[in-house]
Amino acid sequence: MPRATRAQAESHRQEVLDAAAALVRRRGISGVTVPEVMSAAGLTHGGFYRHFRSKNDLVAQACTAACAEKNEERARILAAAPDVETARRTFVRNYLSPIHRDAPSQGCGIAALAGDVARTDTDGALREAFLTGLREFADQLDELGERPENETSDEALVELALMTGALLLSRASAGDELSERILAAAREHLLSNRPVG
Repeated sequence: MPRATRAQAESHRQEVLDAAAALVRRRGISGVTVPEVMSAAGLTHGGFYRHFRSKNDLVAQACTAACAEKNEERARILAAAPDVETARRTFVRNYLSPIHRDAPSQGCGIAALAGDVARTDTDGALREAFLTGLREFADQLDELGERPENETSDEALVELALMTGALLLSRASAGDELSERILAAAREHLLSNRPVG
């Protein structure tokens, strides 16, 4: 069997990353195996180690990919909106929506992986990837809030905590009316209780 070209190998690697990013967001790290990821990518298990050193390496890179995907989505919202306030409203409504709640495999990697990351080594690659994504998310919230540059404000961190916590709790209570109430309350708080100046 002929060896894959460099372009094919990179394409396969990206397919594995995409599959892993979706699966770990939906099921968590311990709920995903390497053979499942490879199968979801349409590849055989044998090719895994050509692309990744270990499952931990894959998960860290999948976390980076999931966070980058959402960062790009937030950047598109910001770029498409006529002003920052419209961008912020659009982003908050999309993030705290039943659609986002019900699609964890395409959703926020920060909310999906926080519990898993909290149980990992503090100096591991996954923690580093997660913290990078967390900081980028907070920085983008700062952009949506027209706050001072060069430092993530405490307000942005509170918004980040409220948004990810509300999403996580709404997923945990999906199917119960409380789930919708959590999303609605968080949206209302973020969109109507905005400090002036």
